[in-house]
Amino acid sequence: MAKEEVKAPQELEKDWVLMQGNEAVAKAAIDVGVKFFAGYPITPSTEIAEILAEELPLNDGVYIQMEDEISSMCAVIGASLAGAKSLTATSGPGFSLMQEAIGFAKISETPCVIVNVQRTGPSTGLPTKPGQGDIMQARWGSHGDGPAIVLYPDSVKEAYELTIRAFNLSEKYRTCVILLMDEVLGHMREAVLLPDISKFRVINRLKPTVPPEWYKHYEEDQKYLSPLASYGEGYRFHVTGLAHDAHGFPTNKPAEVKTMVTRLKKKITHNIRDIVQIESFMMEDAKVAIFAVGIVSRAAKSAILKARNEGLKVGLLRPLTIWPFPDEAVQKMLRNVETVIVPELNQGQLIHEIERLTKDKTDSDIVKIQKANGELITPNEIYKSIKEVI
Repeated sequence: MAKEEVKAPQELEKDWVLMQGNEAVAKAAIDVGVKFFAGYPITPSTEIAEILAEELPLNDGVYIQMEDEISSMCAVIGASLAGAKSLTATSGPGFSLMQEAIGFAKISETPCVIVNVQRTGPSTGLPTKPGQGDIMQARWGSHGDGPAIVLYPDSVKEAYELTIRAFNLSEKYRTCVILLMDEVLGHMREAVLLPDISKFRVINRLKPTVPPEWYKHYEEDQKYLSPLASYGEGYRFHVTGLAHDAHGFPTNKPAEVKTMVTRLKKKITHNIRDIVQIESFMMEDAKVAIFAVGIVSRAAKSAILKARNEGLKVGLLRPLTIWPFPDEAVQKMLRNVETVIVPELNQGQLIHEIERLTKDKTDSDIVKIQKANGELITPNEIYKSIKEVI
């Protein structure tokens, strides 16, 4: 029997592979240097946990299945404070359970990534069917004025790329970043040519360079970035969910509390151009725009191509970053088009953001296509809506 040829790792990266969205997330996590995963299996995200249960121990990492999603999120925060890039993955009810700890990660400015592979809800809902009902929860689910960075891919390859980007933004801005997907993106398989990880800029957290006695866990600077020491590195600091001062110790002094909440907000708003990422598809001369995310945007592109073949001027604006919301790009779109069609797998969430930015549009200028029954919005349904408004 001929000896099987063994390819070097760098050659494997150049091969086309048939891969699920969930597999792409897990691969990206390993490639970007994740060393800790804590989670509880839940459809339709379970493959992420299954793969990392095998891969993390082989890559000097730790996998632990927790008793529920509350403890999973707390374990992820603890591992990150100890210096490990940390990840959890969940869906539906699990994401709801994580909300208090997500708020803790935000106020303590602890980097971590949460993958939410959405399904039809509410409650247990339809565990094996797609949904987009968590878009508002991803921004507002945790109480208080906490910032949110939320990304949403539309393909298996982009699931890989945005997982890496989620960790980069998390480490850079010291916050939790949410990667939203949906059941179809998580489970569908595509032939993808994944770029080598060496082609990506991998960002690791900024480490302190001052002596331990000078270290402030929440140091101020003009870019609202601050070094992050890990437990065990000789730096003393306090971590709490209470309002705190620059050293992390609880405070109720109005000036110190204002400094804290201002930093949480402005490290997002002052870096909006770095954080927000959008795709403009055939929007140059569009009179009708479709605003969609995730799997729905793929149906929209198919409908647009069909419409363009008939000479209809239609385009797509797709936010890869849905929070913070791309206000500037949407406002430009609203100035240049006559009608906006918003298809989404819920009873109306993204459409409210479009309406928020509308000043001179009427109800007939913003058209909704909404499904919350576990079925996908088809290209023909979007095409039909295009024909009705042109």
